[in-house]
Amino acid sequence: MQMNIETTLRQIFCEAFEQLFGHKPSGNLVQFQRTRPEFPGDLTINVFPLLKLSGRGPEETAGSIGEQMRSASGYVSDYNVVKGFLNILIDDSFWLSFVEKNAEDQDYGKKPIQEDQTVVVEYSSPNTNKPLHLGHIRNNLIGWSVAEILKASGTDVVKVNLVNDRGIHICKSMLAWQKFGEGKSPSDVHMKGDKLVGEMYVQFDKELKAEVETLIANGIDKDEAAKKTALMAEAQHMLRKWEDADPETRNLWATMNEWVYEGFEKTYRRMGVDFDKIYYESETYLLGKSLVEEGVNKGVFYRRDDGSVWCDLTSDGLDEKLLLRADGTSVYMTQDLGTAQLRVDDFGPGKLIYVVGNEQNYHFDVLRLVLQKLGKPWAGQIEHLSYGMVELPHGRMKSREGTVVDADDLMEEMVETAKKRTLELGKAESLGTDEAAMLYEVIGLGALKYFILKVDPKKTMVFNPEESIDFNGNTGPFIQYTHARIRSVERKASEAGLQSGNQFKGMSLLAKEKSLIKLLYQYPSTIEQAAANRSPAMIANYMYELAKEFNQFYQEYPILREEDETKRLFRLLISSFSARVIRSAGALLGINMPDRM
Repeated sequence: MQMNIETTLRQIFCEAFEQLFGHKPSGNLVQFQRTRPEFPGDLTINVFPLLKLSGRGPEETAGSIGEQMRSASGYVSDYNVVKGFLNILIDDSFWLSFVEKNAEDQDYGKKPIQEDQTVVVEYSSPNTNKPLHLGHIRNNLIGWSVAEILKASGTDVVKVNLVNDRGIHICKSMLAWQKFGEGKSPSDVHMKGDKLVGEMYVQFDKELKAEVETLIANGIDKDEAAKKTALMAEAQHMLRKWEDADPETRNLWATMNEWVYEGFEKTYRRMGVDFDKIYYESETYLLGKSLVEEGVNKGVFYRRDDGSVWCDLTSDGLDEKLLLRADGTSVYMTQDLGTAQLRVDDFGPGKLIYVVGNEQNYHFDVLRLVLQKLGKPWAGQIEHLSYGMVELPHGRMKSREGTVVDADDLMEEMVETAKKRTLELGKAESLGTDEAAMLYEVIGLGALKYFILKVDPKKTMVFNPEESIDFNGNTGPFIQYTHARIRSVERKASEAGLQSGNQFKGMSLLAKEKSLIKLLYQYPSTIEQAAANRSPAMIANYMYELAKEFNQFYQEYPILREEDETKRLFRLLISSFSARVIRSAGALLGINMPDRM
């Protein structure tokens, strides 16, 4: 188990301060930060917040405490003062002890699951009228990774998906298939089911635009024409038939949705994401409607003359929100009320995290307020993990126009690009055909995942496939190559009969050895910070720093060629430790680390 040096030093600092100045400061006043690289030291304490208690100037306060800590503790080997900042050098014995205790721990950095409070994380949330696209990839990768990071931090997590399988958009695809699909199934046209249904959705929009243009040409105003199309009227009629459980409509709906689910499953499998439970809007909207009626009965919602139901949020700084249409059909908010209630009933979670794009910020503000007005005590537990959109070098994607970047096509393109780059660099020459194909898959998908997850979720990002597959720089392949390099060292050590040992007490660490160990030490706190911030980017950037630091260590010091046996075995041990942490961090992002490249 890792000893927390910050906790130990904080206690030593407070005891030294009390002995020197007669006052014991509260622990929250003693905060550590990494020492800036231009100064010697490992950790730095800002003493300015403590000057009222010490009654001395900043340099005298820091210098006195530094001297007291050095004489009182074997962990502090030296110190220096820069104005009011106390830079502390931690003795090599601590870092050596840390390596000895943790280097071979398979679960290093992770905490045991505490099952006292469950967190539900929802991600993906696709519509069954189109295949998954690049935006879904970012959503899935963020959601899955956040769930895994939370688990690593000791949180009991349930990963869920809400499939939007009903509504006017689904009816558009169904109606288009009836009119233009010629009765063809996915197997008839040798196409994934989600792609066939998606083509029908695009076809509907194309036909709708043509109808609107005809009406405009006949002298009807553009806005009025959009409301008077026969095609949209048919789609709305189909939705009413669906909600009335018309058998023919429901059978077509079930058949086409099944085509889509089979396609989704293939995409999810290749992407490497999974779910503990899948909810379907068709199974939650009725509960949502009953909650809306409950709100009407309580007087917190109201019904207009046309029969539609609304919630007045003007006193909360928002507007009036539609909850049920005049024809009795539900809206997104209706089913979200039902889904939230179901999840609380199913898991009793302490937190409900929704991974949804930032264009839905208003929606989740409304959801929380509506649930509060219904008297749900858990409404405040809803957390919207709002992320920025993915854009392309040439602009945004548009589903209805068929200009999206298909998730399957993108993954295939990444694997093909990985193959091309790998062959150009001669990195797969010794591999058999199957092993090489597996390597291209690992590199291509690793590049895709890393490129997306290294960006803070809150930021809009531009995805450029060419930039993501590079064996140098801040990329997935660079980190994967570093791992493969370490594994190569381990294989050579094994062939030579070398085994890493821990007989290195009393050793003096060289600069790059210490730098590498310090980064390894930061892994558990990085997981905690990434969990608290819901940010896979923190893990991704930590991985890159660790890989970069290892490569500098590798270039500067010999490992297997080191003549001193103690140093040779020690460097082999911290190399293996580095590979283990890179593997562990990669797993939190869904990135596999190959043994050979």
